[in-house]
Amino acid sequence: MTETKTDTATERWLSYREEIKVLDATIRDGGLMNDSHFDDKVVKGVYDACVAGGIDYMEIGYINSQSQFPTSEFGPWRHCREEDMRRIVGDNDTPLKLSAMSDAEKSDYETDILPKDQSVLDMIRVACYIHQIPLAMKMVQDAHDKGYETCCNIMAGSTIPERELDEALEMLGETPVDAIYVVDSFGSLYSEQVEALVEKHLVALKGTGKEVGIHCHNNRQLAFANTIQAIIKGANYLDASFAGLGRGAGNCQMELLLGFLHNPKYHLRPVLDCIQQHIEPMREKLGWGFDYPYMMTGLLNEHPRSGMAFNASKDRGDIVKFYDDISAEE
Repeated sequence: MTETKTDTATERWLSYREEIKVLDATIRDGGLMNDSHFDDKVVKGVYDACVAGGIDYMEIGYINSQSQFPTSEFGPWRHCREEDMRRIVGDNDTPLKLSAMSDAEKSDYETDILPKDQSVLDMIRVACYIHQIPLAMKMVQDAHDKGYETCCNIMAGSTIPERELDEALEMLGETPVDAIYVVDSFGSLYSEQVEALVEKHLVALKGTGKEVGIHCHNNRQLAFANTIQAIIKGANYLDASFAGLGRGAGNCQMELLLGFLHNPKYHLRPVLDCIQQHIEPMREKLGWGFDYPYMMTGLLNEHPRSGMAFNASKDRGDIVKFYDDISAEE
């Protein structure tokens, strides 16, 4: 009997990398489209789907300052108080880990982030711009000392001068941070640029035990492709959201990512069910996803705030006017 040889290319394609961790950012990033005013049933629906889908982390919102983001204007997922989170997840007696993001200069982190033994959270992600790295380092150390896993998301990665990024990675390499993210905040990066940035992070962090993550926006419909490229280069922490729900053009779509990863621990059906029941019904009101104004801000490597304002204005739909307006600013 002739033994059939396994095709090595097929074997690689059908295999998976156990080190990969998938983080759902639906409620946190999506909260930038509705000031974090999600109904409990939506948050619970996403939580249940993350548990059933085998997703590793759910980022349930921000822990940001109640003075800068007053409760009269912003929903509970901008502050992630324990009573609000536990109303949804109880003690979270599941394999799913919970995360919250804390923005540099927008967070009263020393008081609002409780010690880990008093919180249902497992991980704190610090978000910062390149000039805020010294503060981010303090925030990472504070969260680590309180017992949390930690990540640092250096935002607007497409705008950072190479020398400054090199210095930031060297400084963060000295901290107890568990993962550092490449963040395409403006959805402007091409796959070659993502590849180069992930490689730079990996080289800088070699020997530290720290992981590299990827967070992409979809202004030019490259969020999924860029996430794949980051995976190929060695990024192990992957952000995505249900139906891509996120600020402006949104994020890498969770349903695409899970289908790509080939890991049998991930299950697509619960995610699709949640999208059908809870996420798609919000699309018309929230208006996230690929749109021409977001494409244009991505092409210009700009924050999508101008596109978001345009889409909320009386001129919405006049994409030529928007193009002329933002081109004139260059």
